[in-house]
Formats: sequence, C-alpha cells, structure tokens
Amino acid sequence: MGEIGLPRCMFLWSVAGIYLFAFASLYVQIPGLYGNEGIVPVRLVVPQSERPLLDQLKASPTLLVLGPQLGLDPQQAMELVCLLGALLALGAVLLHPLRNSVVFLCLWALYFSLCQVGQDFLQCQWDSLLLEAGFLAVVVAPLLCGGSSLKLHDPLTFWLTRWLLFRVTFGAGVAKLAQGDSEWWSLSALSHHFEAQGSPNPLSWYCHQLPGWLLKLGGVLQLETELIVPFLFFAPIRCLRLAAFYLQVLLQLGSLLTGNLSIMGLLTIALCFSLLDDSHVGAWQGHKTKKKPKTWMQTIGSLVTLLLELGVLALMIYSAVELFQLRIDWEQKIVLSKTKFTPQQFADVLKLITVPSIWLGVLSLTWEVVAAMLGCVCARGVLSKLWALLQWAIFSAVAAAIFALTLVPYTATEGVSNGKMMSEVRKVYNVVEPYGLVSAYGIDHKALKEDGRPEIIIEGSMDQQKWTAIEFMYKPGKVDRAPALVSPYLPRLDWQLWEVAQGPQDSPWFTGLVQRLLQGKKDVVRLIQMDEAQYPFSQSPPTFIRAGLYKYWFTETSQDGSQPQHWWRRHFVEEFYPAVQLGDPELERMLRVHGLKEKHPVQPLSDSPLSQALVLVRGHVCTLSGPLLLLALIATVASVCLVRYIMGQKARSAAPEGKSRKAKDPQPAADKNKGKKESSEDRTQDSDRSPRKRRK
Repeated sequence: MGEIGLPRCMFLWSVAGIYLFAFASLYVQIPGLYGNEGIVPVRLVVPQSERPLLDQLKASPTLLVLGPQLGLDPQQAMELVCLLGALLALGAVLLHPLRNSVVFLCLWALYFSLCQVGQDFLQCQWDSLLLEAGFLAVVVAPLLCGGSSLKLHDPLTFWLTRWLLFRVTFGAGVAKLAQGDSEWWSLSALSHHFEAQGSPNPLSWYCHQLPGWLLKLGGVLQLETELIVPFLFFAPIRCLRLAAFYLQVLLQLGSLLTGNLSIMGLLTIALCFSLLDDSHVGAWQGHKTKKKPKTWMQTIGSLVTLLLELGVLALMIYSAVELFQLRIDWEQKIVLSKTKFTPQQFADVLKLITVPSIWLGVLSLTWEVVAAMLGCVCARGVLSKLWALLQWAIFSAVAAAIFALTLVPYTATEGVSNGKMMSEVRKVYNVVEPYGLVSAYGIDHKALKEDGRPEIIIEGSMDQQKWTAIEFMYKPGKVDRAPALVSPYLPRLDWQLWEVAQGPQDSPWFTGLVQRLLQGKKDVVRLIQMDEAQYPFSQSPPTFIRAGLYKYWFTETSQDGSQPQHWWRRHFVEEFYPAVQLGDPELERMLRVHGLKEKHPVQPLSDSPLSQALVLVRGHVCTLSGPLLLLALIATVASVCLVRYIMGQKARSAAPEGKSRKAKDPQPAADKNKGKKESSEDRTQDSDRSPRKRRK
C-alpha cells in the first residue's frame, strides 16, 4: 500500500465533523431528555455525593461528577460537556494542528461521559461505533500537533480502521441472513425497508415505488457488497481495494439519501478512507503523476495484475449469478432473482470462513508490521533508527492488542464460540468492554416485516371523550404529512419511539414521557413540536394521556402513474399504554419501579459565572430547532473553508507573478557597481569643471 498521509487526514477530519454533529444535536435535546424537568432527569443518575472524587469516578466513570466542584448541577454539567465537545470538534474541523491525539482523546472522554449517563437514548449502535472509531482516531492521529509529516508506524495504526470497517460491513451482512430475516432471504427486504426504516425521508417514498424486480436486484447488490466485497479490503492489489472503496461508498450514499440514519453512514464512509492512498486522493485534486517507462518485467507484472483483477471481478459476478440465480426475462425485460442456498448452508459456510477471515486479518496486519519495521531499519542515523524502532515496537504492540480484543465480539457476532481463545484475552476484554473501546456490530439487527411499520401514536384528552393525537416533528403521524428531512440531526426521542414499537422491551423512559406531557413541561414539548401552534395542548396540558400502536404503509402510485393524495396509510393494532392521569396509582407505581419518582426537591441554580454563562447560551439556542442549528454549523464550516480556498488560490497566483517580475527586471550586482562607478566618475568630472576649481 502506498503513502496514507492524505487518507489519514480525511479520516481524522471526518471523525471530528461527526463528533461535531453528535455533540451539537444532543445539546439541543438535553433539557427535554435529561433536564430537571426532562423525561429521565440526569440528576437521578448522577446524584450528588460526599464521597471522594476518585471513588465517584470508579463508581461512575463520567466527567459529570466534576459538576459540583464547578458549581453546576448535573444538567448544566452535561450541557458544559456537550459545548466543550462541540467547540473542540469545530476547532479540529477548521484547524489542522488541532487534529492530534490529545484533542481526540478529549473528544472521546467527553462523549464517553455522556454515554455513561445517557441511558437508552445514548445506547444506539452508532454511539458504540463513534466511541470505537473515536478511540482509533486517538491512536491514528499525531501525538501533539496535526502536522502532515508521517511516521513510519502510521500505516500500521491506520490499518486498524480498515479492520473496523471490515467488522462493521461484514457484521451487517451476516446479521441480515444469520438471524433468519425472511425478507432478506426472499430478497424482498428493500420493498419494505424504505417505509420500515428508523427515520424515512421524502425520497424513501419514491424509492418504494420502484419495480419489485429492481428492488430485489438492489437487495442482491447490497448482500454482495456486505458479504463478499469486505474481503477485498485486504487485497494486495491496489485496484481491488479501490473498487471495494467505491462500492462501499455508493452503498452508504444510497443509505444517506434514502433515510435519516446519517451518523452510521458517515462513520462508515470515514472508515472507507483507509482503503485509499495518497496517489489516488492526489488524482482527485488534479495532481498528475509522471508515468515512468516500464521495463519488460514491469510490463509482464502489470499484465498479470490486470488478469488477476479481471479474474476477481468475474468471480464476484459469477457468485452473484449462481448464489442468487440471476436470470434475464427477455420477454418482460426484467431480471429475476432468487436465493439458491439455505439457512443451514449459510451457517455452515459462515463457521467455515470465520477462522480464515481472522487469519486473513493476521496476515494483513503482519504485512504492515514487517513493512513498518523495514522502514525503521532503513532510517538514517543510529539515533533515528533506534527511536523509530522504539515507536514501531510500541505501536505494533498496541495494534496487536486491539486486534486481539476485537476477536472476542467478532467471533460472537458470527455465531462461533470463542472458547478456544486465550482466557487472558477474554479477561482483558471484560475489563475494557464498559469503556466502549471495542464493540460488536450487527447483533441488534431489526428483522423487516411485510405487515407494515409499527408506530406509537400518543393522544391527549381533557375528558376521556375527545382524544387528540400529538404530532411529532420528525416521526410519521398524520397520513397526509410528508416524511421529515432531518439528517444529520439525530432526534433521540423519535428514534427510541420507533425502537420500542418494534416489540416488547423494557422502556422506563416512556412512563417519564407520559408524566411530563401530563405536567405540560415545555422542555419536553419542544422535543415534539418547536412551534406551539402545532401542539394541540399548548394552552393547558392534557388531563389524560394514552398511546396506541398503529401499522403504517407507504401509499402506492396508481396504474396510470398519478400520485396519491396521502403519503401513508395506517390502521390501529392495539393499545400500547392505558389512559392515565396525574396521581393515577398505576402511573405512580411505574414511576417508583423505574426510579423516576422524585426523592429530593430540585436545587436552585448557583450564581457562579460559569452557571450564568450556560444559562445565557441556552437562552440563545432554545429557539432554534436541531436541524437548523446543524445546518448553521455546516454553513459556517463551508464558508470558512471556501474563504480559505479562495485566499490560498490568490496567494498561489500572486507568487508566480512576483517571481516573474523578479525574472524580468534583474539587475546584476556587477551592473549596479558599474553604474555606481560611472555616476561617481561623472560627479568627479562635474566637480572638476566647476568655476571654483577653474579659478584655482
């Protein structure tokens, strides 16, 4: 693999930008989710304690325990952590020197502190992936300054991001088939995916209208990209890695365009940069490399490489045709597809390839270790060589340790027992698992169902006779309202409502939501509707609250191609939450069971300058919606980058002009001296001719 300076910079810049989105979108939602009058008040998770600080950190490893020392309550401590994370991430996006290990370690610690107290709202798969990718950014980034100079061990640490990319993509593909999802086995998953995904957008409706055979073909391409293509990440041939990069990026771009699950797709694209090298990224920037004449041996090698590339491409096409029985129906002009293998055959093959895939990773990592060692040995100077070898030894040990730890969740995800692994590795994994350094991916795959998209509709009433639905800004509700476009904002409450609608699971926060709606708490209402005119109980809170489970489907276009009047169709399934009111014995019991019952009165805010500054910032931000705030940040970053680019272009264009002027008007030193002598001689002659000298 070639130089990786530019791809590494792209990876670090992308991780910093994703941190910015995550911190900013969470900051907007803190009062409604974790505030003193929020759904699950964070003060119930981080109560004030008189114990020593170290004991508190051991019991709850989060920076929020420092809040009392700063004169802040838990909600304000959480807001401070979010603001610090957003500012650090924004600085890392805009300033190259800030993309270093120290800054990324701070970002990881801040986000980890939030996840420790975030409960269900901060336990999504993309939160785990951001923590792991953020930790790898600490290892990949330069130590103190974001300089562009590369160390000899940098390709070794950057390889870890490629292994994480393999685990994420391959785990996602395996989960679709290994967990017995009938829709993926019948290749009809995309026919229901666009309406059943966590957060659809308007383009999802149009994709849902595509012909069934085309959606089936898209399912085949997605399974091929997630199950077969990931093995090309470790291919020794550069073109195969580049082909894998473009296939993965196209898949993620399609996911980003047809849904609002942006953080997962953006993180995967950031990891895909590990498949690139400087020469390919330089070609994007218009840097042309001079082609050197090849010897006959190099020509033969290029031909052999080309044959291997064509062979791999042909093998992939053949596997897709045979495994999914792709056939062209020339009469109807469609492509037919059907899964040829059985679930048992897939399970057998999965067990068969899991261990070889691990050895493939070991071989690829060993190659990077040996290449880095050879580079250190070839360094000039004895001291430089020893220093390079010392760094190589340290980072090789770190990379090997991280790789070994990832094998525990990797083998568990693939359904292979890890009992034969060293007990020491499992013990270390159990120690680091709570810190989110290594995670499993694909295990929480939600099976698609053709019987519709489950949605929870919350209704309020004043007299239990007339019920009014409470419409959310970002989730489906009224059938005539288009799906929202919110990416890259993450509406945590709407996402959790979709999660809990999937099936029976413990969701204590829902009781907290019902209580706050009955109390009419404005911070919670802002999570549902920013515009008070759109909230039916803006004047006075409802006396009763209930929730029902509905099934939603996208509407279909008619045979003549005309579009329907509504986006959705729905029907009632069953009661999800019974009608309750404040003081209801059942509501009080559930609040006590879930630990949401107030035990101590809320303490007033302190008068410290930091506390007052946080109140001032919150007062300016509370009127902005989450998507608007993130769009403002994106516009700010884009404007700064554009101004920087224009100034750089002017500076580069001005430099050649200055050089050309110097080249056109050179005056050699000898000519200058000659001119000085001539002028002095002229002055001497003039002085000799003066009248005073003639009188003498």
